[in-house]
Amino acid sequence: MPRPPSEAPLLGIEDLAGRRGDRLLFSGLSAVAAAGEALRVSGPNGCGKTTALRIVCGLLHPEAGRVRWRGRTVSESPRDPGWRRELAFVGHHEALKDTLTPFENLRFARALRGGRAPCRPEEALERVGLAAERDTLTRELSAGQRRRAALARLLLDDAALWVLDEPAAALDRDGTTLVESLCSEHASAGGALLFTSHQPLVLASGRVRELRLGDG
Repeated sequence: MPRPPSEAPLLGIEDLAGRRGDRLLFSGLSAVAAAGEALRVSGPNGCGKTTALRIVCGLLHPEAGRVRWRGRTVSESPRDPGWRRELAFVGHHEALKDTLTPFENLRFARALRGGRAPCRPEEALERVGLAAERDTLTRELSAGQRRRAALARLLLDDAALWVLDEPAAALDRDGTTLVESLCSEHASAGGALLFTSHQPLVLASGRVRELRLGDG
């Protein structure tokens, strides 16, 4: 489970700027997320929402600014193993191997992550409603089922920060409720969230703040 809340914010984003090619997508982006809080990055298509998330994860370099985790700058050393262990990222693409089953995908993800998992792959699949499909090849799943399988990876470790790019994409109302439930439980346990979503997600704590891009 995430570490107990502390007085300092878990995540700090300071004057962040992101670029795609020769286009500056956003600049001056600043926000903090304390334990139990969520930041929803919103804005029109093409404004840099996914870019912002990928910068926070260390997958892209910022044009300017920095990212802090527990008070330490991480954007300068994104491969820091300590930071990586505290982060879980589910992108817009599920990053699943089509030739493996959901169970095999989760087992593979757990092996890559290392350490002791809070729950077993079969328990994670049960939680997201995929127990009956555990041995079905991933390529045969629907888009919504693939999304559920990707979300199940979040349950395999104790990352304190969840970074989610459109977590409810391809999901029906029940699936969206599942996302809200998972995120609420994570926040209640002292975790933080940074996510994009075309529609607002309702967390039990109600502690979701908007980080708007593309208004300037």
